[in-house]
Amino acid sequence: MGFIWTIVIGFVAGIIAKFIMPGDNEPSGFILTTILGIVGAFVATFLGQAMGWYGPNEGAGLIGAVVGALIVLFVYGAIVRRRA
Repeated sequence: MGFIWTIVIGFVAGIIAKFIMPGDNEPSGFILTTILGIVGAFVATFLGQAMGWYGPNEGAGLIGAVVGALIVLFVYGAIVRRRA
């Protein structure tokens, strides 16, 4: 259930992160944004568990997932801008 919960939280976090950091120049649609949000939630879960913030079977909360999604969106935007 933790895996599915991380996906749901990542979906919401991706949408919130896109509103916080819209990035007019990057061609990311709704699906790509939510995928990056899900990746951000997994990144936040991994980093939180590595730093001892979350237990072995705990996932990142909404705030942690939003921060992870913002980091992933920032990195993705930097890569896209560099390629163009």
